[in-house]
Amino acid sequence: MHIRGDQAQLVVGGRLDVRSAADARTVLHSAVDDGAGDLVLDLSELDSWDATGLGVIMGAHRRAGRCGRRLVLRHVPPQMQRLLVATRLHRILAIEGGIGVESLHRA
Repeated sequence: MHIRGDQAQLVVGGRLDVRSAADARTVLHSAVDDGAGDLVLDLSELDSWDATGLGVIMGAHRRAGRCGRRLVLRHVPPQMQRLLVATRLHRILAIEGGIGVESLHRA
């Protein structure tokens, strides 16, 4: 897993799973705490995430809210969009461009 960027935008790549969760949490929390305005997570390079990785995203979302910020997901891969829909988290998280729920059911 790799994360690069600053307090306004981070690109997350590789696998966000139980093995990388602690490191990802540290980077995301620092970015939330040290910045202002929206924090955009670009997921275009993310290969996969598991329940632990999704928990890290939700934790960063909650932390951003407490800091008066908003966590925005950008370029969410289709398979991860399906997971967000299945867990109904697409209703809670800010997702740039939204999720085309209709197209996910056909895939």
